[in-house]
Amino acid sequence: MKPYKFEPYLKTTIWGGYRIAPFKGIYTAQPNIGESWEISGVPGHESVAVERGLINDIDVGLNLTQLIEKYKGLLVGEKVYRKYGGKFPLLVKFIDSRQDLSVQVHPDDKLAMERHGCAGKTEMWYVIKSDVGAKIYAGLKESITPEDYERMATAEPVGGRSPMQDVIATHEAHQGDLFFLPAGRLHAIGAGNFLAEIQQTSDITYRVYDFGRKDAHGNPRELHIAEAKDAIDYQVWPEYRTSYDSTKPTSQLINCPYFNVNRVVVQVAAEIDFKVDSFVVVVCLWGEANINGVRVRRGETLLVPACENVLYIFGNATFLTATM
Repeated sequence: MKPYKFEPYLKTTIWGGYRIAPFKGIYTAQPNIGESWEISGVPGHESVAVERGLINDIDVGLNLTQLIEKYKGLLVGEKVYRKYGGKFPLLVKFIDSRQDLSVQVHPDDKLAMERHGCAGKTEMWYVIKSDVGAKIYAGLKESITPEDYERMATAEPVGGRSPMQDVIATHEAHQGDLFFLPAGRLHAIGAGNFLAEIQQTSDITYRVYDFGRKDAHGNPRELHIAEAKDAIDYQVWPEYRTSYDSTKPTSQLINCPYFNVNRVVVQVAAEIDFKVDSFVVVVCLWGEANINGVRVRRGETLLVPACENVLYIFGNATFLTATM
């Protein structure tokens, strides 16, 4: 089985920018593209397979759920299929923030299942490009109680600034920065960041503060202050930026119960076996290469089936890879 390519779902947002289409090498008149969903099993937005350059590619036009139903463990891995069935467990995106995104938090599995009947949301960000002075907001910089949070989140802004902005840790963003965001961690992407996001398949978000913005109809966007109170991790951590060894051809970025992510740099050729019973998602950040017989270039994402998940790479490129 050859790797799959999918049609991206381009999402217009009020904070979206202009970097995604040029990065992916596509042309569209769609404005303010904030997100490109590269691989998605989210109901209603399942990724659809596109032409891979193969003769008689019978899977073109099938969506990801249909592909899993057809191939089961051959596609996603026997272990993954036993655990998740026909649901693809990861959502992979590019995000372009022309404005600050809302301060938000995601529930963990337990709370999300109790409230919404679905998985929670742990995620990670890899900064592809950032403007000078761009910020990432992640975690608490000082200890607060749930009661403190509720008081600050409901307080009237002073000079256009919410008290919540004073307790969230602020980080200068740079190309190659990595942020791990376990469920419960308050966070926001600051204006001027272009990044790759890998997360659990969940679209549950609690907005805490949205900088007073209004939607297309002139109404303030909905906040979820009460819902977020029980979801927030109130612990203060010494560091929120995740370090890794960028000098290695293959660097482990994240190893958590929901996904394992590596950064891979190939200059001519490489053979990589992650030795897992899992699919491999390959996100091309730079360059161009042939992976297991399928061409991939900057801005494209591949799904490598579990039954053929040793990567044979020829080219000059940088990737993120994700397995379960």
